Amino acid sequence: MTSERAQAYGRIIKTLEDLGPSKLHATEQERIRDAADTLLFCEDMETAKIALTDVRELTDSLVESGRWLEDSAEKLLRDLDDAGPLTPVS
Repeated sequence: MTSERAQAYGRIIKTLEDLGPSKLHATEQERIRDAADTLLFCEDMETAKIALTDVRELTDSLVESGRWLEDSAEKLLRDLDDAGPLTPVS
């Protein structure tokens, strides 16, 4: 793990705290947090890809429903990507 990955993880957690139940259901928050944990601690690119794909599907759904702005979704996905293994998974 690098400090950059840890900082990205911190940004993800801050996003979850800031949005809280006003923009995300508990199960959606849990999916994002689980993906962030997976990405931070994994060294396996396949595991990272699965976690990132799951959150990408979630954020696509949130944007399509009008619950999230596309910019917010993209920022979260960038932070998730930065929390993952050194080789980009997206």
